[in-house]
Amino acid sequence: MIEKSMRQYLTDNPRLKYIFFGGKGGVGKTVLAGTGALWMAGQGKQTLLASTNPVHSLSSMLGQNVFGKPTPVTGVPNLQAYEIDTKDTIEKSKKEIREKIEWFLKFAEIKTKADEFVESATMNPAFEESAMFENMIDLMFDDEYEAYVFDTAPTANARRLLGMSSVYSLWVNKMVQSREEAMTLKDLLSYSKKKQQRDPLMEYLLNLRERMGRAKELLTDAALTSFFFIALPEALPIAVITRFINWFAEFGIPVGGVIVNMLIDTASVGPDTPDFVKNRVAMQAEHMETIWREFDGMVRALLPLYETEVRGTPMLKRMADQLFA
Repeated sequence: MIEKSMRQYLTDNPRLKYIFFGGKGGVGKTVLAGTGALWMAGQGKQTLLASTNPVHSLSSMLGQNVFGKPTPVTGVPNLQAYEIDTKDTIEKSKKEIREKIEWFLKFAEIKTKADEFVESATMNPAFEESAMFENMIDLMFDDEYEAYVFDTAPTANARRLLGMSSVYSLWVNKMVQSREEAMTLKDLLSYSKKKQQRDPLMEYLLNLRERMGRAKELLTDAALTSFFFIALPEALPIAVITRFINWFAEFGIPVGGVIVNMLIDTASVGPDTPDFVKNRVAMQAEHMETIWREFDGMVRALLPLYETEVRGTPMLKRMADQLFA
């Protein structure tokens, strides 16, 4: 039994501003994010629905192009949607990295070219995730909307994405410490009496530490932020969510609850129903027992498997009526 519904949870947390929907791939994150954003906009809040998933599907779901910039959603007052384009951020990051490496190589009197280091750093698959995270926190820092609803990457990626604020802070603190030690050693070994030169690398690290500190503060504020997991009544999505709820707790990221999606309506099953459907219903009933047990008190809504694909605002409104019943 649902102890606190989605509507009740949001009513009890009126200051919620940053809402994330995540889970295993294919569980309906984009649809649920769209549904949540549509409902928030319907409450009179200026709302931004943004995708931090490198494989975007907001445009397809909404039936309009929302790639590259916040775009008003047709027929829905107060709602804008945005598929984040990481291309510009990645190019900007490459330029900054090149400048820092060139300065460091000159500082250390190393004659190697910076390009090899830049290529090595930016070919890492996590580089795009890092760029996506930068874009996400830029949106949060700009503070132009009353509510932000994020369609996140599959949970494995979301884990890294949202955990970066904590990981970056630890990393940057260590880098600042190492940098300070290196500069002290350089001063001790230097025969020059010149004033210490400006250190752009240290400035960059200190700015990054401040930025990550602000991000962590927002992402761990239970009054402002909630992460909702989407589950299917199947073994793998349940296992994934169980693991990552524990992980999010370690990072202090508030988990708002679990939404169960794509439940087959048992009332539609009769004697003439194909065995395949009957078997699926029996399987779902078994997994629902696990969900009630594992996520006791955290289930916010049960949503049906619809007779058609959820696309377009009319279907999102229909879904919102059930999610926020």
